[in-house]
Amino acid sequence: MKFLFAETSDTVDPGYDFARLRQGRTRRVHTGDEYPHEHMDRAPYDGLLVSRAAFSDHNSSGKYSIAKTMRFRREGARRFLRYPEGEHPGSMLMGDCGAFSYRDAHEPSYSVEDTLEFYADGGFTHGCSVDHLIFDFDAENGPGSEEARRRQEITLTLADDFLRLAPALGKGFTPVGVVQGWSPASMAEAARSLIGMGYKSIALGGMARSDTKDILRALDAINDMIGKGSSAVHVLGFGKIEEADRLRSAGVTSFDTTSPLLRAFKDDKRNYFVSGAGALDHYTAIRIPQATDERRSRNSAAAREAGQELLLAKEKAAMDGLHAFAEGTALLEPTLDSIFEYAQLVLTDDRKTEDQNRERFASLRRSYARTLDARPWDTCGCRVCREIGVEALVFRSSNHNKRRGFHNLAAFHEHLMSQEPPS
Repeated sequence: MKFLFAETSDTVDPGYDFARLRQGRTRRVHTGDEYPHEHMDRAPYDGLLVSRAAFSDHNSSGKYSIAKTMRFRREGARRFLRYPEGEHPGSMLMGDCGAFSYRDAHEPSYSVEDTLEFYADGGFTHGCSVDHLIFDFDAENGPGSEEARRRQEITLTLADDFLRLAPALGKGFTPVGVVQGWSPASMAEAARSLIGMGYKSIALGGMARSDTKDILRALDAINDMIGKGSSAVHVLGFGKIEEADRLRSAGVTSFDTTSPLLRAFKDDKRNYFVSGAGALDHYTAIRIPQATDERRSRNSAAAREAGQELLLAKEKAAMDGLHAFAEGTALLEPTLDSIFEYAQLVLTDDRKTEDQNRERFASLRRSYARTLDARPWDTCGCRVCREIGVEALVFRSSNHNKRRGFHNLAAFHEHLMSQEPPS
């Protein structure tokens, strides 16, 4: 089962100065920054999924400007993303339309013809048919709403047109029919229709926010309808990554996600991944926000009352204590004391009661103690942990957090590979 990273334009500055919290002196934005597959020792995924919705055009504004969109289409995805086939042989490069971006529209924002043109310009190995998102999910297999049935009909009609025109992209391109439905039975019927059209690869769409049990219900119904293993099956936007092994057992051949990267800075506690002994474990990153960043360090009344001079002194003590612990010259409890003397100024939530804040800090202290006691930065051999050590466990600047996200991608990929049955 292959893991595709849903490309998010996340890069790091390889020359970032962690002591001074400054970018490298010779940094060139984007061209000098590094993607995960450039920064890590090896690509921490089996391919990339690139959404067309990320690129600006006459319909909408994406995260890439019109100028960058034009360069992408001129150079192709591999050159633009610096992900050459020669360095990553056999890697997948899948495109989709980003149906969530036009979820409220009556019709999809893109036509079959211009979608295939986008895939051709990008040099994709795989491309999803144009689909229209269905939000409903009825595990009891009800008849579905009129709108859900309309969107499924649109998706299937466009899939038929897509497959008819896809041969123009050549034998190196694999068309992927997107399954949209409101229940396991309706998704199975959609899959049967796609296979009947001639698709050899299908993708389960519209379930990025669904429970794994509902995704598995849909996959079981599809397998019952078309036969397990009769088609390559991709799951779009799978976020419950701890349960990825269950996808493999259901016959899934690939899936995409951004979850390992996002959890580095969006999860409350599961910020740093560790793979080992057949399991994926997590540690909590230690929050030491920059005292000079008013968006984060001045959110509480306690921080505002303390003043800049005291905040800077407490921040320095917290970081110095952490570094001393990492070097083996400080004990755990004094280190935690210095961290929480600062945390109780900048991380107190004024919307909560004193007791609620006290309970939160007590929980965080237990989590931080577990992180520091385990010293995971010492035993991980990835480039991030080799180069910045304990800084990989600090919730701080973008370059801290994204590097930890890169580490997470590598740990997650390692976990998946360790679960693959021997060939």
